[in-house]
Amino acid sequence: MFDNHATRSPLRLIAAATLVLAASGAYAQKGETVKLAYIDALSGLMGPVGQNQVKTFQFLAEKYNKSNPAGVKFEIVPFDNKLSPAESLNLLKAATDQGIRYIMQGNGSSVALALSDAVTKYNERNPGKEIVYLNYSAVDPDLTNSKCSYWHFRFDADTSMKMEALTTFMKDQPDVKKVFLLNQNYAHGHQVAKYAKEMLGRKRPDVQIVGEDLHPLAQVRDFAPYVAKIKASGADTVITGNWGSDLALLVKAANEAGYNGKFFTYYTGVTGTPTALGQGGAGRVFQVAYSHYNMGGDIQKVADEYNKKFSDDMYTLSVDHILRMVSQAMANAKSTDPVKVAAALEGLTVKGFNGDVTMRKTDHQLQQPLFISVWQKADAKYPYSPEKTGMTLAPVKMYDSYVSSTPTSCQMKRPG
Repeated sequence: MFDNHATRSPLRLIAAATLVLAASGAYAQKGETVKLAYIDALSGLMGPVGQNQVKTFQFLAEKYNKSNPAGVKFEIVPFDNKLSPAESLNLLKAATDQGIRYIMQGNGSSVALALSDAVTKYNERNPGKEIVYLNYSAVDPDLTNSKCSYWHFRFDADTSMKMEALTTFMKDQPDVKKVFLLNQNYAHGHQVAKYAKEMLGRKRPDVQIVGEDLHPLAQVRDFAPYVAKIKASGADTVITGNWGSDLALLVKAANEAGYNGKFFTYYTGVTGTPTALGQGGAGRVFQVAYSHYNMGGDIQKVADEYNKKFSDDMYTLSVDHILRMVSQAMANAKSTDPVKVAAALEGLTVKGFNGDVTMRKTDHQLQQPLFISVWQKADAKYPYSPEKTGMTLAPVKMYDSYVSSTPTSCQMKRPG
């Protein structure tokens, strides 16, 4: 068709220019580097857990930088908070001073509650410089209930959701009759004990709670006195939300004292605990989580590659959901601006490594399937062996997200 440039009308030229601007605006985030501050313990007794997770974030960021829906590049910036809420608030300021607008934390709900509150207040004081808090494993239910914040998004299942799944499983275990509750003395440990009593009371009123104890977080080096209490109580089962050194040293002490009861845990797969269990505890140690070591599919290939590269195990798979959902939200928002990305994360559903997952709009709690797995010998069906123990966590039950989903009391204050 004949087209004389000189005869084009000004209106047509304006329309064409608008289209070009719209197209470039639509992909404004492409190629942009998005910095994510990692604020967690990288030293002390819980340091090995944080070191593993930083590696996981960096390793998966490399994968997502090759291909993600928004075309952005993620850069992980680590900060060591030494497991201290006060130190975390100093580091939050350091991160914002560097212009970082996405922060990530997960180890310790006391830290999470302090950060969530500080982020909310910061955003109120600094319109146009808002930050988003991506929580990958701090599980105190208050974070998405009485203390929920629009700027906080949780990618792990909270304590009540995990206990819902765990007690649904325990309900059908007739040999569970006498339970001891041993937990860390901070927000998460208190919630584990509270929900265990409440949900067991409802589902298995015949089960006796024969003992309950709390111990300082990341300070106990010898759990023999606690195991002696457990044995003296006559408990056939222990429920614990312990993680890191606090679980590894507990199961080591239980092994050494010859305690043969069952353990129902949240974090058996985390650094140090597989080695502490060793060949012991087969068929007696259970974990509730949104994943396990034998997931199969693409995530299994990635975990195997991580293991080969670092001689370490990739267990914080919520990292994958964070990068997957945040990049999708940025693509949907056509922006990396935290205000727009937060709005796009609300109600977002993606296909995750464990099935369809949805960021519930009412409280920013990820809804996802949960698994009960059991410590046993690795075999042809479930071959992955954490910490080269010859053992594994094999799945015994999966609960769809609606089973473990719990109601929320969140009255979210939304911006504007």
